[in-house]
Amino acid sequence: MPKKKSRMTHQRQAILEELRKIDSHPTADEIYYRVRQKLPHISLGTIYRNLEVLSNSGIIKKIDVCTSQKRYDGRAEFHYHASCINCGRVDDLLANSRVAIEDIFSALCKYKITGHQLVLFGLCPECKMKGE
Repeated sequence: MPKKKSRMTHQRQAILEELRKIDSHPTADEIYYRVRQKLPHISLGTIYRNLEVLSNSGIIKKIDVCTSQKRYDGRAEFHYHASCINCGRVDDLLANSRVAIEDIFSALCKYKITGHQLVLFGLCPECKMKGE
């Protein structure tokens, strides 16, 4: 799907800056709290709308980890994610096997595969050490 181009407003810039400062893959609520430090009058609705615009533009990634809230990643380049089933932590997995996966499934289902998203689930190092 082609990415939509959009204008970089000061709200979008503030959201993008905060998102790129951290690698914890925050929720919209967490981003809202951080951006309000700079833009105290910004609304949660504005955060959600702009996260959608930034995601649709390919500037950030929206990550669905099968919880009630999506998470967001300031790193737009292709990579996978791992999500802890205990604490909800999300980490980047830097593996370069995109083409092989898409080629395999394209051959199996007769679709022209244009992209995919993969999230692996398990226990993060902290939860694993605690034995949870």
